[in-house]
Amino acid sequence: MGKSTHPIILFAALVVLVVGLKTSARAEDPVKIGVLHSLSGTMAISEVSLRDAVLMAVEEINAAGGVLGAQIEPVVVDPASDWDLFAEKSKELLLEHEVAAVFGCWTSVSRKSVLPVFEENGGLLFYPVQYEGEECSRNIIYTGATPNQQLIPAAQYLMSEDGGGYEKFYLLGTDYVFPRTANKILRAYLLDQGVPEANIMEEYTPFHHQDYQTIVQKIKTFAADGKAAVLSTINGDSNVPFYKEFANQGLTSAMCPIMAFSVAEDELRAMDTEFLVGHLAAWNYFQSVSAKPNRDFVKSFKQYCKANNLPGGLKRVTDDPILWAYTGVYLWKGAVEKAKSFAVDKVRPALYGLSYDSPGGTVMMDERNHHLHKPVYIGEIKKNGQFKIVYESDGLVAPDPWDDITSADKDCDHVNFTGTYTIEQ
Repeated sequence: MGKSTHPIILFAALVVLVVGLKTSARAEDPVKIGVLHSLSGTMAISEVSLRDAVLMAVEEINAAGGVLGAQIEPVVVDPASDWDLFAEKSKELLLEHEVAAVFGCWTSVSRKSVLPVFEENGGLLFYPVQYEGEECSRNIIYTGATPNQQLIPAAQYLMSEDGGGYEKFYLLGTDYVFPRTANKILRAYLLDQGVPEANIMEEYTPFHHQDYQTIVQKIKTFAADGKAAVLSTINGDSNVPFYKEFANQGLTSAMCPIMAFSVAEDELRAMDTEFLVGHLAAWNYFQSVSAKPNRDFVKSFKQYCKANNLPGGLKRVTDDPILWAYTGVYLWKGAVEKAKSFAVDKVRPALYGLSYDSPGGTVMMDERNHHLHKPVYIGEIKKNGQFKIVYESDGLVAPDPWDDITSADKDCDHVNFTGTYTIEQ
């Protein structure tokens, strides 16, 4: 007969076994991320596809084994184009669902609404859309363009010989923070380049505005000498009646081109592109980028939409915000794996200087300011709703969150400073 095992030894062995099982189970538990995009309301025309892009990235990553051995579990909410609801939903994602990161927002007013929630609760938001700059939060990763990666190159192009040598500019936007701040920066740049004050017009309309007859009449008068262009920061579904009225009054891109900052391939799906031919947009990516990784990405997105019975199916398109929404998930994955942790305080510094071979080409997170180094493109609308690329930057453009003219005294550095700082100090 063998010796009996001491009860204390049995208890200790049992504890080790249970702890080991719990640790193993915890390692295999899914990690939650939040998806915070409007699926209804005036901004749904743009934001629904960003949800789809995030979910496609999640599906790909999970199929390849997940992140640190964990599957990603997306928690999708609908803030319904309501800026107050954005704040409520972001708090729900952080405090109730305890997500590791959030991917979302489109408009700057929605981002401004959630910013204090993320800062107060230590969350991390990946924001995928071009914006007006003048912000540098330690809790936001800005994968969209800064003004020097979209607004300024667009104005430079229009004033150049290749862009038409335009001398008059009608700044037209939706009435909220992005268009007003963007136009402040554009006005300052145009004046600095010698454009007379009289050659710059500025006007705003509310979200979901539908009647552009009077405004287009003003633009027609303003552009009568053939030297004017429109710089458009209209957002959401108001773009449809604006472009339609533009064509109804006989204006064409040859008479007065529209350079858009919030119209891409996805918005063009809902518009009659026959009358938009020749108008322009400035972005950091177009579906028409010819490299094979991008062709594969476009094909995969279409197939994903079809397989998941999403509206449009194989007719769906990719565009700039879609790419950066998708890229944001992979940047987060790369930082998590680099940090070997899902903790925000460890993931954030792991992002600094991180490169990623996006479908649109290699991009790099800045080493200090939470923004991406990326190329700049200007595209001309074709009849099929795609863009012919007419300008491409020479390599990646470094992001500058604070404009050199309107905010020359400020900069952003999360390594040597606490974020935004005054240069004179």
